[in-house]
Amino acid sequence: MTICVYGAGVIGCYTGGRLAATGTDVVFIGRERIASQTEAHGLTVTDWRGSELRVEHPRFETTPEAAAEADVVLVTVKSAATAEAARELAPQLRPGTVVVSFQNGLHNTEVLREHLPEATVLPGMVGFNVVGRGEGRFHCAVSGALEAQEHRALAALAPVFERAGLDFSLHADLTGVQSAKLLLNLNNAINALSGLPLKAELGQRDYRRCWALTQREGLAAFAAAGIAPAKILPLPPRWMPALLTAPDAVFTRAAARMLAIDPLARTSMSEDLRDGRPTEVDYLNGEITALAERHGTAAPANARLVELVHDAENGGRRRWPGDELLAALTER
Repeated sequence: MTICVYGAGVIGCYTGGRLAATGTDVVFIGRERIASQTEAHGLTVTDWRGSELRVEHPRFETTPEAAAEADVVLVTVKSAATAEAARELAPQLRPGTVVVSFQNGLHNTEVLREHLPEATVLPGMVGFNVVGRGEGRFHCAVSGALEAQEHRALAALAPVFERAGLDFSLHADLTGVQSAKLLLNLNNAINALSGLPLKAELGQRDYRRCWALTQREGLAAFAAAGIAPAKILPLPPRWMPALLTAPDAVFTRAAARMLAIDPLARTSMSEDLRDGRPTEVDYLNGEITALAERHGTAAPANARLVELVHDAENGGRRRWPGDELLAALTER
């Protein structure tokens, strides 16, 4: 089996790196910036458990032709680049190639299927956070699994991922899992605007209250749309806003698993904003805003976060203390 990681950024390099280090034939396709790192330093993947795997000479390409030999393609590009990635892959893939969207958001699979009608395109979800540390090093900062839509074509992947130390679960319907992950990802914009590592941000009640606002709006929008988010954390999604607004001491005790993360870990949106790259805010908080509008509910806190992140992308304010961000999300 040959696996292609298409859009090999932090998630793709970590996932593909574990696969390649444990014997799977992997070809990475991504940007020249990371290709240069891996050529000079190899590829090293580490995790919060202390494991370290290394690939001395990963095969890292910068053009889509290398995807032609793949049996399975793991798409890990940002959501805004999905259509472009699909157009690039279309002339390369053999009919029947399995394509799994390991991306944020709810609609990437639809976009891929539109452009790849002869491929077997399946939705997936990444339940962990990865930090790029430079020089070809990628660190998984928190526990979590890869989830995908159940399909006979993925049966052969389970032992491959298990050998690589990647938790891999299949679901008859991934919609609930994706919607639950989206509720968690609503914090990405808050983390980006805080300027803090995740653990420090979550340790401050005002930032958590911001997140609770966005989650309540998300839960209302999902309920109006007839979508039931799955339980992917110890608490059911509907209980999360109450936990988030609890005093710091209560939250710290009750959310020990959520806080068991690398002290330096940040969301990908935080890193994108720091490095001047476009963020995925339209596919996270913007998704809730659009869903609410379609189904007659309101999501003003999510809409305001979209505005603030886009303003920061365009040179506006990037650092918001928790109390000021909360005020910005609740002002009428």
